Amino acid sequence: MITQCALPYLADSQPYFETIRHLGHAVFLDSGRPKCPWGRYDIIAAAPVETLELSADNKNAFEQLEQLYSKYKTDQKEIENLPFQGGIIGHFSYDLGRALEKIPSTAKQFSSLPDMRVGMYLWAIVVDHKEQTTQLVADSRVEAEVLQQLNTLLTTKRADIVSAPETNKFKLKRPFSANLSAPEYKQKLEKVNELIHAGDCYQVNFAQRFDSQFTGDPWLAYKALREVAPTPYSAFIDSESSPILSLSPEQFLESKMQQVTTKPIKGTRPRSNNPEEDQRLKQSLIDSVKDRAENLMIVDLLRNDLSKVCTHNSVKVPKLFTIESYANVHHKVSTVTGTLSEEHTPISLLAHCFPGGSITGAPKVRAMEVIEELEPHRRAVYCGSIGYISLCGRMDTSITIRTLLCENNHIYCWAGGGIVADSVKEMEYEETFDKVNNLLHCLEETML
Repeated sequence: MITQCALPYLADSQPYFETIRHLGHAVFLDSGRPKCPWGRYDIIAAAPVETLELSADNKNAFEQLEQLYSKYKTDQKEIENLPFQGGIIGHFSYDLGRALEKIPSTAKQFSSLPDMRVGMYLWAIVVDHKEQTTQLVADSRVEAEVLQQLNTLLTTKRADIVSAPETNKFKLKRPFSANLSAPEYKQKLEKVNELIHAGDCYQVNFAQRFDSQFTGDPWLAYKALREVAPTPYSAFIDSESSPILSLSPEQFLESKMQQVTTKPIKGTRPRSNNPEEDQRLKQSLIDSVKDRAENLMIVDLLRNDLSKVCTHNSVKVPKLFTIESYANVHHKVSTVTGTLSEEHTPISLLAHCFPGGSITGAPKVRAMEVIEELEPHRRAVYCGSIGYISLCGRMDTSITIRTLLCENNHIYCWAGGGIVADSVKEMEYEETFDKVNNLLHCLEETML
């Protein structure tokens, strides 16, 4: 049984998050509204009844996730326009792939972030920007007194939050610096190129990491970032030790009424303030044979991944090479769908497809081995996933690109791209900056 309490609708639901943040383990799955036209739902929660933190050394990580889910699972059916009815919310780091595949350990481990960190949330604020509604949704196991306290908090304290001055301002101590110089980056790409031409792999998603030091509250950094980079799969995952700030445009896996969807992004062009130049850049992405080939490789990889858990002949590609335009870039996006087999759950779907093919390369395991060999540091949360698994069986997750990690007063950000046989090193290097310059520059302005 689900309790639904109507709350005032806010076009920008940040004040609701700020109202409940102090309750601990707060999460904000953010559709990027009101600026982003693509997203629909915001899901805001805190105070989980149970948490689970695991490393990839635990080869049973996804089994333990399934056990946590089963412990609280009910017969609650999916309700239209209510994606989350209590359940799991959290992050899955790229390096969690080691729990699924045997990958060498070469890159430096720099972060203490758990490879999986999730909570079981039995209440949440669900904002539907299409219907312009906001609801406090609670599982029947949430006591009536707790529900009343939450409702009072959200309806009486929110006005104070809206007008409150910001304290503990976020500030960078120095500009971001990369873990690879331009010559080093291009040297690594040359090695990838050699492997591709030798037939060792077809595509490798190679990335570099940027870092800086900061003081202040990472939430204030996230608020600034979502203004310059509104995206439909954004998220702020709060933590005393390692908050995550994600401005991702990419969906990883959605499961709704047994229907599975994944939307890989492959192919990028920068935006221009000049409308004619912006259209030219968009058209060059549409016409690019190289980007079409790169996108198609990953579509085929994901078709294969979905086929492991979907019914026979149900995997389809309803949209191929669609262009989506965001604040700083144009992206080429395809859509792959399927019907989840009855013997599989959303969690087994996640396990069979993790990490996402769009951020590894093809073939997946060999590409992951090359990434481990050539990238100086492990990826941590970058290229992993953030999302929810509702107790009603619905799941939606992102690919954590355009994602930052705060830890020990350091802030990290990554950017990369898919390298194929005809990639041009200089263009690939510049593309990494096209993808995150708006994020880096936004935070560097705090030094002034």
